[in-house]
Amino acid sequence: MTTARLVMAVAMLTVVLGCSSGGGAAASCAGVVTFENRDYLPTQDEDFTVGERLGTARIPECDDTPNHPEVAIPDGTTNAYLVEGRDSVEAIAVGDSPASARLVEIR
Repeated sequence: MTTARLVMAVAMLTVVLGCSSGGGAAASCAGVVTFENRDYLPTQDEDFTVGERLGTARIPECDDTPNHPEVAIPDGTTNAYLVEGRDSVEAIAVGDSPASARLVEIR
């Protein structure tokens, strides 16, 4: 279930960032994952190797679309994994399992 929320958050982030007026990106909480007091955002990069489990990351509650409560993201948790060749201060992988983990980078 947490992977589904993360995928939904990534999709919402793409929509929010792609639909801002004036050509600039709108600030969004969609897709944010918090681990060790650092906020990470999803990337499009799919070329990474998941390493050992680091602990539990938090998916903060997010409601960027108050007129559409059905797309709000509830507070949740997911696994945080090391990304081989990267420091966890700059990037981690998150998901229910190493096979389903997505790359997120510090914002």
